[in-house]
Amino acid sequence: MKRFWVLAAFIVGIVVCGLRRNLLAWWLELQLPLNRVQIKRGLMIPAQDGVGLCSDHYYPVAMAKCPTILIRSPYGRNSKLGPFGMLTEFSAFRFAERGYNVIVQDIRGRFDSKGDFEPFLHEREDALATFDWLRHQSWFDGQVGMWGPSYLGIVQWVVADDPLVKALIPGVTTSNLYDIIFPDGAFDLSLIMRWMSLLRYQDQLVGWFRQIAVMLYVERDVRPSFDHLPIIQSDEAMREGKISYYRRWINSMRDDPVISNQLRTIDHNKVDAPIHLIGGWYDFFLRGMLKDYAALRAAGQTPYLTVGPWRHVSNLFLMPTMLKPGIDWFDTQLKHQPERLRPNPVRIYVMGADEWRDYPDYPPPSDPQTLYLQSGNCLGTQSMDAVPSRYCYDPKHPTPSLGGAQFSLWAGPRDNRKLEARPDVLFFTTDPLAQPVEIIGNVRCELYFRSSSEFTDFCVRLCDVHSDGHSINICDGFIRVEPGKCELHKDGSLRAQIDFWATACRFLTGHRIRLLVSSSAHPRWARHTNTANPLTDTVVRVAEQTIYHDINHPSALVLPVMDIK
Repeated sequence: MKRFWVLAAFIVGIVVCGLRRNLLAWWLELQLPLNRVQIKRGLMIPAQDGVGLCSDHYYPVAMAKCPTILIRSPYGRNSKLGPFGMLTEFSAFRFAERGYNVIVQDIRGRFDSKGDFEPFLHEREDALATFDWLRHQSWFDGQVGMWGPSYLGIVQWVVADDPLVKALIPGVTTSNLYDIIFPDGAFDLSLIMRWMSLLRYQDQLVGWFRQIAVMLYVERDVRPSFDHLPIIQSDEAMREGKISYYRRWINSMRDDPVISNQLRTIDHNKVDAPIHLIGGWYDFFLRGMLKDYAALRAAGQTPYLTVGPWRHVSNLFLMPTMLKPGIDWFDTQLKHQPERLRPNPVRIYVMGADEWRDYPDYPPPSDPQTLYLQSGNCLGTQSMDAVPSRYCYDPKHPTPSLGGAQFSLWAGPRDNRKLEARPDVLFFTTDPLAQPVEIIGNVRCELYFRSSSEFTDFCVRLCDVHSDGHSINICDGFIRVEPGKCELHKDGSLRAQIDFWATACRFLTGHRIRLLVSSSAHPRWARHTNTANPLTDTVVRVAEQTIYHDINHPSALVLPVMDIK
């Protein structure tokens, strides 16, 4: 009997191994694979200056010519280079099985590619050199598609205007990098420190177990840098020491107009390739991605848009979630199979309702609903007279960022009650809702205030307060205050309109809507020193903040409310 079960297990193993590609297709909801795949590894594609860009070529054995998918990555091109490389290799196999050549390439200065790594600066010229190499390959049919999340999407945008590019699917990314690194005029310290540390540990850590734990190593490395002043020298406080290119890179972005314009400017009118944008409501690229969508629509295009309840890291390490929309998009655009395309271009996930919705455009039509800040920490539909609310913001003990759109394992929705208990955080809450309220689009806040410092910040956060008291963050807004930036009220107070990042959420019956107000969300937006040069100053000043909410100063939260049928 024992031999029987051993033999049975052996036979089942053989069957599963033989059907593994079909089982993967079923799991990922893909069409069945059509081709066997072979790989040519370690190809050195010459850049314009002769630097070798190391690449792997995945190709369907039975096809002489077919479209090419180009994936360029700083995180490793195959499984030998770590978990991210494994996911990239896994994805490349799935594309090749369905009739595509796939080139996966280490970008300049990363892993097996030669040259020096300088973030973002060589990506266009190196991609164009790769296109030149493709033109001379016998298996190339003249069509290029590009795919991938984050940096793998950035390298798509920089060549989106090239006529060889016939389809793009950039995920959790944007064409405007400057506003990602300096969101709302502040510096995203958490993003840059963690990202640089991630690249360093990918180079240093040996062994799969340590590679899997890379983000934990990153957290240990960057924690000291968040407390360091001046902020421009924060890399010096990292446990593993300063980053060689950091200061040069950041200063060039701030001071070199050519480089800053390269990071800001993509002419969407010159982009002819069909684009499918994929993002997440808790992704720090979200605002930029939605601006790309709007710019493409204004240029007369019909981009596709998918936004899920994802945060950045979750979607990075779940690259297979981008496979089905990627294959459908490339089959439609490169193989002319329009039946693979969904009818409506926009698909978004509505949190709270926990369902996907399809729309012809984004944002869908909504009606603004205004909720005024009132006395007693209340939000209501009428503006009432009330004494101002006050708090003290001390940069030595900045209000921390909790969850939200960070580059962190702990990004996304979190319980905010610990944050709300701080003395430097105000909150205003509605009564329990008698019926559901659903919002889709951009939230905004009109804030009347006064500060003892002419240079300071204000952060606002929208929360969904559950019936058990959990206060879950939905989206955030931020403004950096400086002389002349805000509207001067007749009594000397200031008025600011703060745009939140977009969301799609249903507040359920019995839940409450809450607005938080503070002056810091460090290190998501690097803390303000309340001085003229927060990036370079080492001196900090305490700011006394006053928030007005009365009939003459109607501070309010404005929600894009949907009609629930």
